[in-house]
Amino acid sequence: MTSRRTMLQTLAVGTTAGILAPDSLLAATSPKKDKLGVALVGLGYYSTDLLAPALQKTKNCYLAGIVTGTPAKAEKWKKQYNIPDKNIYSYQTFDQIANNPDIDVIYVVLPPSMHKEYVVRAAKAGKHVWVEKPMAVTAKECQDMIDACKKANVSLSVGYRLHHDPNTQAYVKFLRDGKIGKIKMVNCSAAYYDARTDHWKQKKEMGGGVMYDMGVYVIQGARLATGEEPIAVTAQQYTTRPDVYKNGLDETSMVQLEFPSGARAALQTSYGMNMNFMHVIGEKGILRVEPYSGYNGVKGNGSGGFTFDNPYEVPMQQAMQMDDDALAIMNKKPVLVPGEEGLRDIKIVEAIYEAARTSKRVKI
Repeated sequence: MTSRRTMLQTLAVGTTAGILAPDSLLAATSPKKDKLGVALVGLGYYSTDLLAPALQKTKNCYLAGIVTGTPAKAEKWKKQYNIPDKNIYSYQTFDQIANNPDIDVIYVVLPPSMHKEYVVRAAKAGKHVWVEKPMAVTAKECQDMIDACKKANVSLSVGYRLHHDPNTQAYVKFLRDGKIGKIKMVNCSAAYYDARTDHWKQKKEMGGGVMYDMGVYVIQGARLATGEEPIAVTAQQYTTRPDVYKNGLDETSMVQLEFPSGARAALQTSYGMNMNFMHVIGEKGILRVEPYSGYNGVKGNGSGGFTFDNPYEVPMQQAMQMDDDALAIMNKKPVLVPGEEGLRDIKIVEAIYEAARTSKRVKI
């Protein structure tokens, strides 16, 4: 846990300074437990292939329940994970979860357009909330989610798994310690070829578009590397498959961020090609991260012989994320990635879309 505490301290410089919720807002809603019960809302790929397996590896939380609109999935998960009938909910019966002491945390793993509704309902049910990225479609929705959780006196955390990765923690400390001097330029890419044509990522009304999904990774890269918040942006967006990415939906986004110190960032994200790296140029050296956001860990090297490659198997990032967040709740401490962090990224995403639409420099 030492490296994770170090990460929390380093992230507090610049990117998360002053945004962590007071301890009083993180009071548990149930008696002290050794493990927190987690209910997954939405049983798509991420829940099925990553979160549920990760919850078999966690020490501070466990898979206690599910919420699904598909009876066949409910039956399969019931048998596979020995989930009792009373901990299985549909979207129609979701609010009854308030009366279930087995469930302490509701993890919302739905298309972004549905995040606000289920985060707010989870908070009203008196449960702590974890929500997948992107946090929501608009900054207003993010703020509404934050407000709802504060009003209900429950914790809210965004599923930024990379913050919990010891490799991310190592390179952020390297940068904060000034090993390459003042940061001048960040070049970060996160992209993959998505052959699907009818997923929520290809539907604007559901929060689709690459900037919301993979784009959050490159925004995070620039913010973590510089330790600053961007003050202005220019951007360009396009698609090579207009039959799939319709109505202005971005298949590829290229973004240029300006920071108060004078540092700049060039970001690229796409569903049309494979890229995954980050290079950070400082006055005295360089940091190279590749892969930058892989599920099986990030790795890289920097000036002065610095290297980081802490290996582990998928889905350990997700297990570490949920363990860290559960422990914070149990100890009534601030979570590593509170809702305010997700809000900041969505404000930047909104500015990026405005810059791409107008072909103008947009202040943030």
